Amino acid sequence: MAKVHIVEPIAIEILAKNVRKYRVKTNISQTTLAELVGVTYSQIARIELAEINTSVSMIYLIAMALEIEPGQLLER
Repeated sequence: MAKVHIVEPIAIEILAKNVRKYRVKTNISQTTLAELVGVTYSQIARIELAEINTSVSMIYLIAMALEIEPGQLLER
């Protein structure tokens, strides 16, 4: 059975906007967020630019680093 890969551009845009909003609200840089999450700066930048469809695990880690609930990153 073939793997189905679904991409929802609106969800990716919402996530991008919210990661940036909460990161700026907590006054931390993309570099610092990347260090807290354990990824490269470029991965955080690509998430904020809505260039990648990131994983649920990454959403969870970002939320924990920003000290918010994961669901907040997907709220419209």
